[in-house]
Amino acid sequence: MRAIIADDEAHLARYLRDKLSRLWPELEIVATADSGPTAAAAIAEHAPDIAFLDIRMPGATGLQVAEQIAGNTQVVFVTAYDQYAVDAFERDAVDYLLKPVTDERLQRTVDKLRKSSVATRTLARDLGPLLQQLSQHLSQQPSTRAETHHLRWIRATKRSADGEITQQIPVADVLYFQADDKYTCVFARDGAAISEWLIRVPLSELVEQLKRDDFAQIHRSVIVNLNAVVSTRRDLAGKLYVRMRDTHRELPVARQYVHLFRQM
Repeated sequence: MRAIIADDEAHLARYLRDKLSRLWPELEIVATADSGPTAAAAIAEHAPDIAFLDIRMPGATGLQVAEQIAGNTQVVFVTAYDQYAVDAFERDAVDYLLKPVTDERLQRTVDKLRKSSVATRTLARDLGPLLQQLSQHLSQQPSTRAETHHLRWIRATKRSADGEITQQIPVADVLYFQADDKYTCVFARDGAAISEWLIRVPLSELVEQLKRDDFAQIHRSVIVNLNAVVSTRRDLAGKLYVRMRDTHRELPVARQYVHLFRQM
């Protein structure tokens, strides 16, 4: 079996690919795509058995890509959106994966797709009615192109006594990001505690992927979650600091970003 993965968030595409390689090692991922047009081109070029398509992508949605498939490629939709979309997928014709993809949920998808030619014929039913239903659901949801690119999850790692742990962290749980040489440190809630994780995405690239109403750069090496700022303080020299929720640490604010906290 051969497959492609299409998702405009590269780290989520890698995350799905890694899980598939572990749960379905004989599945060959022949291409990945970061937009609707590149996904359509990959399907036309490779004619894969399966296409894992994100619903919202720049250039064309996963639904629009699916409508243009001329061969026998089976479609598994991937969505970061809630029950309004999930309800529409409850048919045997296609499957869905809700981000972040869990091992248990992906295993059910893998088991379904693995069922030889009988399952393949079952999955090959006409997608037209389902795609029409999904399009109606999506058209009722307010969305902008900018929202498509906002990170919802971050795949980060940390070292522990048991080795290196990799985890999907909801962006909403992040208190702040801090540049550290070749890495970016992610300070996020981990139950009742605050944990430090590492990602390889540079701060300059990260700031473009975060929702500006929620995150702001306050220093050349720090981005904070504005919803996690509980207070500000000025020292005797007039230097401004912000204090983050659930931690006693204060972060310095560079002069050019002081205006962000004038209301506090």
